[in-house]
Amino acid sequence: MAARSGRETSAGARLSEKSGSAGRKVMAGCLSEFINAIVSGEMPEGALLPSEAELMERFGVSRTTLRETMQYMVAQGLIRSRPRAGTVVLPRAAWNMLDPLLLDAALDHEQDFAFYEALLEAREVLEPVSARRAAMNADNAALIAVTEAFEAMVEASGRDTESWSQADLDFHTAIIAASGNWVFMQFGVAIRGALLASFRMTNRASHAFDDALELHRRILEAIRLRQPDVAESAMRELIARAREDMEHVRPAAARKESRDR
Repeated sequence: MAARSGRETSAGARLSEKSGSAGRKVMAGCLSEFINAIVSGEMPEGALLPSEAELMERFGVSRTTLRETMQYMVAQGLIRSRPRAGTVVLPRAAWNMLDPLLLDAALDHEQDFAFYEALLEAREVLEPVSARRAAMNADNAALIAVTEAFEAMVEASGRDTESWSQADLDFHTAIIAASGNWVFMQFGVAIRGALLASFRMTNRASHAFDDALELHRRILEAIRLRQPDVAESAMRELIARAREDMEHVRPAAARKESRDR
């Protein structure tokens, strides 16, 4: 009876999980921990997940919260549940890596630079075309947004890398918005967190802030002067510089990973 009473007390304490902000906090915590376990490889691709009871015990949540968590993860391509076959972790290729929670976990756990390499490749496709279209299509409001972001970069001037990175992010996303292409804009919103993490990494590695600032200035002036070819070319050069900075970061990270093993 005592054991049963304890279980009932625990279950009763969790009845509020579905209520208001407390419930959302419990759900968010379970999701974050569960997703991190998968993205980190603790629960590897192809693995059969523990039983529902074991998962409830591990994450300290009710059956309802656990099932809602798993429904979310099914929708994002992380896991698949089948009757009598259990729940398995799906291959990474099936994951929706643009989901904010997955993106945060990937940024925390990626050490092989594959994630950042893929992001650079996407930028090489998207941003030069966005700069070209911005030079063709940007209205006054869009020009003001790009200009203000550049001025914030000037103000930071490399002295505060976080302020610089935030302004850098605003500059690039303002150009994507200035392109006038709604698909580009939606993609820019989706990868905003990944871009900021990438800028933080490469900006810490870079010691040529004046050169970087000049490249940003060239892009801004080309957009202002309606010079699509110049804007596109300067953006390609800027992303190439980011790739060089990433290469400077890579060896140091590889050495740290080797020491941690």
